[in-house]
Amino acid sequence: MEDVYKAVKVSEHVYWVGAIDWNIRDFHGYTTPRGSTYNAYLVLADKLTLIDTVKAPFINEMLSRISSVIDPGDISYIVSNHSEMDHTGALPGTIERIGPEKVFASTMGASTIKEHFQLEQEIIPVKDRGSISLGNMDLSFIETRMLHWPDSMFTYLEKDRVLFSQDAFGMHLASSQRFDDDLDLAFLEYEAATYYANIILPYSPLVLKLLNKVAGMKLDIDLVAPDHGPMWRKNIGRILGLYSMWAGQKPTKKAVIMYATMWHSTESMAEAIAEGLGSKGISVRLMDVNKSHRSDVAYEVLDAGALVVGSPTLNNNMFPTVADCLTYLKGLRPRNLVGAAFGSYGWSGDALEQVNDALRAMKVELVDEGINVKYVPDADALERCFSLGVKIAERLEKEVG
Repeated sequence: MEDVYKAVKVSEHVYWVGAIDWNIRDFHGYTTPRGSTYNAYLVLADKLTLIDTVKAPFINEMLSRISSVIDPGDISYIVSNHSEMDHTGALPGTIERIGPEKVFASTMGASTIKEHFQLEQEIIPVKDRGSISLGNMDLSFIETRMLHWPDSMFTYLEKDRVLFSQDAFGMHLASSQRFDDDLDLAFLEYEAATYYANIILPYSPLVLKLLNKVAGMKLDIDLVAPDHGPMWRKNIGRILGLYSMWAGQKPTKKAVIMYATMWHSTESMAEAIAEGLGSKGISVRLMDVNKSHRSDVAYEVLDAGALVVGSPTLNNNMFPTVADCLTYLKGLRPRNLVGAAFGSYGWSGDALEQVNDALRAMKVELVDEGINVKYVPDADALERCFSLGVKIAERLEKEVG
C-alpha cells in the first residue's frame, strides 16, 4: 500500500512529501470537518534536505513519498520550523530510519524538541536571519516567535523563491489538490479565515510586525509553502493582504449574537435584539451555541464589531455551552468589540452578571448593563431587547464611522 504514495513536485528543486489526514475532526477544540494535511518538503540540493516531518502515525506515508524520488537514507539535513507534535511527531522515527548528518531548528525549537523527545541526535540552533549552505544552494531563516509557538520560524529557499511558512498562511483542509489555484478562492479564503480565527488571532500584533519584517527583507517569493493545507502560488498577495486585514481587527458593521436557550425564552430575546440591530443596517449572525461549534463562533467574530451574549441561568451559573464558548473566545483575544449581555431565569438571575464579567475580561466595551428577564419575555421585554439591538447598532456606527 505504501508504494502508492507519491511525491508532488512543487518547484524546480522542491517536492511535497507530506501526509493527508482525511479523518481528523477536532484540533485542540477547533472543529476540522474537512480534515487536514501535514506538509513536509524535500529539497533536492547537494545536501538533500527535509523541511519538517509529519504527525507520528503518518511517518510511513511521508517516507513512501520521499522514496518515490530518492532513497530516504540519502537525506543529509532535516529542518524543523515548528516543534508542535503534528510536525515533529515523526521526527524521532525519521531520524532513526534515515540517520541525517544534521538536524536544525530555531534556538527555542532546539530546546523544545529536546524536551519533547530526549533525542540523542544533536539539534543545531539557527539564528534569526541566519543561513546554512546545502552545497549548491542556501537556506535562510526568519524567527517568527509566538506565531504561534515560541519556537516557530520560516525557512526561505532563494534558489526556487520558496518560503516555507510553517503554520502561517495555512488551513486545515484535506485535499488531493496541492495548490491554491487548483481550488476555489472563496472556499480557500473561508478556510484560511477559520484557521486564522482559531489559531493565529491571539498573536495578531505579532503578525503585523512579521508582515512588515518580511516586506522589509524584500524577498522574491514565488511559492508560500505552509505546514497545513495547499501551497500559495497564484494568490500570494491575496493571502498576505488578508492576514494584514485580520491582524488589524478593525470593527465592521457586523454583530455576532451567541446564546444558549432552555425553553426558548433566551432565544426569543436574541431574535428581538437581532431585529433591532438589523433595523439599523447591521449585519447579524445569530448563533445558538448548543448547535453552533465554538470554532464557528470564532470565525464569525473575526470580522465583527459587536459581540452580544445571552444565557439562561442554570444552577446559579451561566449555561455550560455559553461558558465554554466564552472561555474559548477569551483565549483567542479578539479586540475592538462592543457588546452586551442578556438572558432569562427562573429564581436566580446570576448568569447575566457572569456573562458581563466574561465580556469585561475580554475587553469588550459594554454598551448597556444588559437585560435579565424572569421566565418568558413578554411584549415589553422583547421591545426592550429590540431597543438594546438599536443601541448597540448606534454605538457600532460610531466605532466604525
